[in-house]
This record gives sequence, C-alpha cells and structure tokens, in this order.
Amino acid sequence: MNVAYQGEPGAYSEVAVRAAFPDALAMPCDTVRLVFSRVTSGEADFGVVPVENSQAGSVNETYDLLLNSSLVKILGEVVVRVDHALLAPPGARLEGIKRAYSHWQALAQSEDFLAVHHIDPVPVHDTAGAARLVAEGGRPDEAAIASVEAANRLGLAVLAERIQTYPDNFTKFAVVGTRDAGLGTPDKCSLVMAVADRPGSLLSSLQPFAEHGINMVKLESRPRRGAPFEYVFYVDIERAAEDPDVQAAFEVARLHTSMLKVLGSYPGSKGPV
Repeated sequence: MNVAYQGEPGAYSEVAVRAAFPDALAMPCDTVRLVFSRVTSGEADFGVVPVENSQAGSVNETYDLLLNSSLVKILGEVVVRVDHALLAPPGARLEGIKRAYSHWQALAQSEDFLAVHHIDPVPVHDTAGAARLVAEGGRPDEAAIASVEAANRLGLAVLAERIQTYPDNFTKFAVVGTRDAGLGTPDKCSLVMAVADRPGSLLSSLQPFAEHGINMVKLESRPRRGAPFEYVFYVDIERAAEDPDVQAAFEVARLHTSMLKVLGSYPGSKGPV
C-alpha cells in the first residue's frame, strides 16, 4: 500500500502516516496538491494531509482542495503532538547559531526561543526539508527547527528540545482517499456549506443540528473563490453522516443553503500520537 504525504522523510506528516498505516510505503510529496493528485490518479492508495494546527489554525489549502475535489474524501484523522527541536551539524553550539530554517508555522511557533537566542528565522517549505538543507550545508552557524526523528535520520545534533512557545502543540491530519480505508466505524463528519443570500440563513442552516442533538465542534468561515466577499462555512460534527438524525438535519439545512457538501464521514481521532 502506498500512502502519499506532504513533506520529506522525518516530517510530522510521516509520523501521521505511520500511525494510520504502520505497514504502508510512505510516499513523500512536495505539496498538499500533489498528494491529492496522486490519490486521484491512483498512484497512491491514500493520502495524509494537515488540516489544522492547535496554534496556527486551519490549513486553508487542504480545505480548498477538499471542496473542489469530486473524488477525494476524508476517511479518518490522526492528531500528532508537535515538539520542535533545534537541530544543527555535529559540533555546532547553540550560542553560535545565527539562522534557523523551517516551515513558516514552525518558525512562528518557536519565535520566543529564536528571539531570546538572537536567531534569524528563514522560512522553507518543510521542517524535514529544512533539516536536510542544514545537514547538507554543514555550517556551524545554521540550524533547522524540526523533529528529533529528523535529527536521528540525518545525523544532526539536537541543540535544544521542545522550543515551541506553547508546549501543547498539536497538528490534526486527515487521511484522504477515494475508497474506504478500513480505519473503523465513522463517528464524525466534516462538511462545507454556502448559505443562501437572505437574512437569518446561517442561523436557519445551523439550527437543525441543535434540534437533533448533534454536537458541532467546528464552525469556520472562508472566502468563497470566485465570489468576492462571499463565504463558505466549514463544519465538523460529532456524528456520522449516515446517522438518521444527521440526514434529517441535512435535509432541513439544504433549504437554507445554496451548497452543502459532505467532505467525509470517518472515525475521529482517539488521542494524539
């Protein structure tokens, strides 16, 4: 089984792949879009993509791709604890580090540490990719912010661990695909909707979920592509889409929306890995 993920070996996305599919062949991809492309084409059986970080919020690219795909659905979710470490070539010392490379979110999450140590942040596309650049460069004044796993793979020294400003840092990944992944019984559903252009439409579209006792754990608006200053709403509920109460809520909600699309019905995460 091939499972595509965004990033390089040692990335947090690969940790999520191993949690969902321990025996799969992990297939690194440069972008989330490429993950979707490989899943759609059948080159990969499934994909694992980031959807939300507990500090930085939603990954908009992933949600846009889910909205626009007619084939790829969310099949499961994995929550990964993100502990950032400062990695450098062997022999480097913390006081000698001038620049740190990483994904922009990892840099933002570690900005207090960087400021205290007067280290300039340099954004690159991926945490594990940053570690590879530092390993290849071998400069004692350059470091990467990535996982300890990346350090172990690349032979880098760990100069500091858990350098993120807030210790409880988690990223939620979605398992995506075009067919059932056999991950368990669905108990969660993600959807996106655009409400009709009339007063009270948003309230009217959400009310049926409350009336049927359905717990809504996420409601987030995003600009609608091609429609300036119009919005779509991404929703997560703690029920499967197949649940009769959910189907009844959908039926009423559709009366007040111009679009309602189920992005996936899947087993929710049982805790971080």
